[in-house]
Amino acid sequence: MVDVPAEIAANVWQVPATVGQAVAAGDTLAILESMKMEIPVEAPVAGTVAEVRVAPNDQVNEGDIIAVIDEH
Repeated sequence: MVDVPAEIAANVWQVPATVGQAVAAGDTLAILESMKMEIPVEAPVAGTVAEVRVAPNDQVNEGDIIAVIDEH
């Protein structure tokens, strides 16, 4: 399992990833918004999304886990 953390403190704007979804390295799991900038959170590895720990309008801090990927 690979944890995908937030790189900065931000608001969660969109969460296109869903549990059970197959992702490739570089696919967008969530989009954060900070100071009117959109920051994509990308999958670091290929696999299946095992957990999504955020929802739109959530607040996250640097290091908070956004999602967990079951690596292929």
